[in-house]
Amino acid sequence: MQGLEALAEKDDRIMMVSADSMLAMRATGFAEKFPDQFVEMGIAEQNAAATAAGLAIDGMIPYFATYAGFITMRACEQIRTFIAYPNLNVKLAGVNSGVAGGEREGVTHQFYEDIAILRAIPNMTILVPADADQARQAAIAGASIPGPVYIRLGSGRDPVFFENDTPFIAGKINVLQQKGNDIALFGNGVLLNRLQKAADELEKRGMGVTLVEVHTVKPIDVEGVRRILKDCGAAVTAEDHNIIGGLGSAVMETAAENCPVPIARIGLRDCFGGSGNPEDLLDYYGMSVNDIVDAALATIKRKVIK
Repeated sequence: MQGLEALAEKDDRIMMVSADSMLAMRATGFAEKFPDQFVEMGIAEQNAAATAAGLAIDGMIPYFATYAGFITMRACEQIRTFIAYPNLNVKLAGVNSGVAGGEREGVTHQFYEDIAILRAIPNMTILVPADADQARQAAIAGASIPGPVYIRLGSGRDPVFFENDTPFIAGKINVLQQKGNDIALFGNGVLLNRLQKAADELEKRGMGVTLVEVHTVKPIDVEGVRRILKDCGAAVTAEDHNIIGGLGSAVMETAAENCPVPIARIGLRDCFGGSGNPEDLLDYYGMSVNDIVDAALATIKRKVIK
């Protein structure tokens, strides 16, 4: 909410549309500071999406914010038809994404299909910031991106990865480490910490690793990804999302069309999650540091030797 408050202080067109999600979004302060820029719809996500569309038509910049799955599933038709089809300037902010986001509520409040759903809708930009300060910057960046934008957020208890005020540049990959070209590791969100640890372990084993954050999943930075794939010749993607339709799919599609190389996907392997400690859940569902290391070593063996 810090990013949204910063925007609202400078621009009275900024609106927050809530679907009984003020507490989940930690938006109490926003509602108190900007009562004329806050709309509470209650548990009515479809109406909230339609209301956001109406506000955008009237020249406002609405942020419809609630649980990730409630936005992308309950209000999917409204987002597609009333927001994306007319390419309206509506921003969507979804919390509790991924397995790690549903610690308290379990599978009904874990959302690992959201990126796949919205990637299939034209005109949609998808941002996946890694931690709280990056989320603040993503919210601010979203206001300057024309058309609908989805900002994928975690539980609010996500590990800090970046130092505060590390630049967030939408639309471009962020090369975090380039210490060789045996393997490229692509990731975003809460798994960046694990990817960094995996990169460190691979380096200890003599592997040269390029570590890349892909916080803009759509439109993906095709040229940036192609350049890394061409240099490394093999890659692993890691995301707290179903391996179908998310970052892994986006990178593999980019590879298939531009630079075919062996790629392994780390993520939820087309199954439902369960309740538990976020770190334990990521380990249980195959997203541990060891899983990433093993996938990298196996993929390196598949490289085409030129």
